This record gives sequence, C-alpha cells and structure tokens, in this order.
Amino acid sequence: MEAVNLKKKEPKIVVAVDESEESMFALSWCLANLISQNKTSNLVLLYVKASPPVYSSLDAARYMFSSDVIMALEKYGSEQVNSVMGKAEALCRKLNSNINVERIVGSGDAKEEICKIVSKIKADTLVMGCHDYGFFKRALLGSVSDHCAKNVKCPVVIVKHQKMI
Repeated sequence: MEAVNLKKKEPKIVVAVDESEESMFALSWCLANLISQNKTSNLVLLYVKASPPVYSSLDAARYMFSSDVIMALEKYGSEQVNSVMGKAEALCRKLNSNINVERIVGSGDAKEEICKIVSKIKADTLVMGCHDYGFFKRALLGSVSDHCAKNVKCPVVIVKHQKMI
C-alpha cells in the first residue's frame, strides 16, 4: 500500500493591484481575511499595464514620434508599476510579516491578461477590487472583475470599497 501525503500545500492567492484605492482596499481585506497570521502564506501581486501604443512613423497629426518620446512613455510605465508594487508590498509588510510575496507584471488588456496569468500559475483564489462603475460606464468599458469572475477557474473574491460620504 502506498503512503499518501496528506500535507496540504499553502494556497496561492492572487491579488490584482493597480493605481486605485479600491485595489489597495482589496489587498488589505485579503490580508485581514484570507491570509493566516500563524503560518507562511503565498501571495501574488498581479499588475497589468496597458499595452504600449503602436506608433507608425507618422501620427495622426503627421508628426514623427522620436525615440525619446517612446522611451519616456516606457519609463513612465515602469515607474508606475514600481510605485504600485512598492505600495502593495509595504502594505503586506505592515499587515502581515509571515508572507511570501511574489510580483507578476503582465501587459495588455487587463481582463484577458489577468485570466491568462491566473490560469497559468494555477492560482487557488483571485482577489480583486471593484471600481463600482455605473451602468453606462460599465456598459462602455466592461467590468474587469465581472469578466474575470466568469472566466477564471478558481474562486474569485470581489471586494467592494465602501466610500465614506
């Protein structure tokens, strides 16, 4: 008879983060409610930056984009990623010191990229903030959290931020 390893692996929880206070609230909620204070947990911070715009040699106004402009835009994107990730990691250290934090940065359409990465790394849970757009804005832009809830294979926790009036 073969021995069965009953030791349960630590769950891999992914938190989608961006520049919004809603995503940081979702991260705080996750740390308070899903991450154990008594044992080491695995947390993945996932940031998806927009795809870099594709430039033709001439833009609509017939001006050439210089490589300096393109480099400046790329530098700004990298600084934004580092700023968001730094803020998220600081929050993790402040609220829970017994945690392994991994950074993943994707690029492209947020809803598609989040689903792809969550599937690829075999996440156990996805946690997301909710921007709580109204009907028209959600109809025009689509909801990233709704899309992910319908398309990922793991449980999805959508954390609504209650704004003070």
